Amino acid sequence: MVLAAGRGNRMRPLTDHTPKPLLAVHGKPLMLWPMDALQASGFHRVLVNTAWLGEQIADRLAAWSAAQPQAELAFSHEGQEFGYALETAGGIARALPSLGEVFWVLAGDVYAPDFAFTQASVERFTASGLLAHIWLVSNPPHNPRGDFGLSSDGLALNTTDGEYFTYSTIGLYRRALFEAPWCEILPGNPQGTAAPLAPLLRAAMQAGQVSAERYAGRWTDVGTPERLEELNLFTNAP
Repeated sequence: MVLAAGRGNRMRPLTDHTPKPLLAVHGKPLMLWPMDALQASGFHRVLVNTAWLGEQIADRLAAWSAAQPQAELAFSHEGQEFGYALETAGGIARALPSLGEVFWVLAGDVYAPDFAFTQASVERFTASGLLAHIWLVSNPPHNPRGDFGLSSDGLALNTTDGEYFTYSTIGLYRRALFEAPWCEILPGNPQGTAAPLAPLLRAAMQAGQVSAERYAGRWTDVGTPERLEELNLFTNAP
C-alpha cells in the first residue's frame, strides 16, 4: 500500500495544485520511485489511497500502469468516499479488504531510492509471527529526537531509554494489527474513522510484537519546498 492521501500543507504553494506524491525528484514523481522498485522486485499488486487532488494521482498512475504489463493497480479514494483523508491507520483499515495477510506500507512522499523491497524480507517477517517490521533511519535535522528505539535482538522499542531512530515510513505489516483487539476501527472502516498509525505501533511494541532494522541508504522525508529543491539540486539520481 502506497500512502498518497495527505494534503501536504508544509509544501504549499507547490501542493496547492499538485498532490505532494506527484512532485518530481530528478524528473520522476516522488511516488513512482518506490512503485517502480516494487515492480522490479516482483511485488506487482499495489494499492494507493488518495484524498487531496486524488483525481490527478489516478490519472497519472493510469498512464504508469499502462506501461507496466504486470502491474495490478487499485485505489482507495478516501476523498471521494468521505470528503477527507483517513490518516495512516484509518486508511489502512479502509483498504484492508483489498490487502493480503502480509503487506508493505510506504509513504508516497519519501525518497529512498536505495531501499530494497525483497521477497526474503517478506518471508522472514511472515515466519516471525510478529505484527509489524519497520525500517529505521538516522535522525534528520527536522526530527532530532527520533521516534523509536531498537533492541540488540532486533525489536522496536517504545521507550525513553537509549538511542532513538526515525521511522522511515517503510514497513511490513500483518493484517491482524488492524483488526480487533489491536484496532478499534470496524473492518473496512465503513464509518470513515481517521486515525494515526503511531498509537497502534506503540501498543504492539509494548507487547514485543514489532521488529525493526536500520536502513542506511539515501532517505529524505520531502516535507518542505526547501528539501525538494535540495534533492533536485544536490543529490545524484540513482
